[in-house]
Amino acid sequence: MTDCINVSGIRAYGYIGALPEENILGQWFEVDLTLWMDLSVAGQSDSLADTHNYADIIQQTQGIIQTKKFKLIERLADAIATQALDNEPRLDKVQVTVTKLTAPVPNFDGRVAVTIVRGRS
Repeated sequence: MTDCINVSGIRAYGYIGALPEENILGQWFEVDLTLWMDLSVAGQSDSLADTHNYADIIQQTQGIIQTKKFKLIERLADAIATQALDNEPRLDKVQVTVTKLTAPVPNFDGRVAVTIVRGRS
């Protein structure tokens, strides 16, 4: 499957992290998604019903970040992928990149990200 929808820059504030202060103070996360599905019908019909409404997955992703508490961003990425596949049976595969925008590492001003790919078994 080569058709995909890319959604980048989904941001939300959450309480995810291995350190106690991350679970109390929280921090911003950014998520990028690639959703693989057959878009040929939507390409012909020009109908939202024939594709995936990306507004839904944006809200679902933000909701997971805002309401769930995990220690690892790997777990957060897996939860986002699982929900996407569970909620949209037309998806063949999903790639999720979760970026921790302000990782609590001394003398480090960069970002830390994980990328996972999950598909139907």
